[in-house]
Amino acid sequence: MAAKIAYADVEVGTELPPASFPVDRATLVRYAGASGDFNPIHWNEKFAVEVGLPDVIAHGMFTMAEAIRVVTDWVGDPGAVVEYGVRFTRPVVVPNDDKGAVIEVSGKVAALLDDNRVRVDLTATCAGQKVLGMSRAVVRLA
Repeated sequence: MAAKIAYADVEVGTELPPASFPVDRATLVRYAGASGDFNPIHWNEKFAVEVGLPDVIAHGMFTMAEAIRVVTDWVGDPGAVVEYGVRFTRPVVVPNDDKGAVIEVSGKVAALLDDNRVRVDLTATCAGQKVLGMSRAVVRLA
């Protein structure tokens, strides 16, 4: 599947549609099973608190994967993402209640590159706090 967005149709500052991604304890257990990452900080509240965390936290790779969905939904082809990197700045704390947490993600085109590529900068927050820093993707457009 080719990227649906044409390089000629974007400019620096083009905003991607923002998205919200809910995460609860059940989501973390399913992710642990899929990823093989069964670290107890992601499912055991007592253990998480004992090691100095405020509560159970989402897997960093889970948070990273949710954030890039804003780009893949916008471009229409996950294969169009040719680079992606982040810095983890704050954990996503997932309380054991009926709400869980919500990761809010927005993005905008920050640079036009050669070969129909653009750099997209992402902002990911949870509870008003930035959870990813330097979150950037390079995407090849049509």
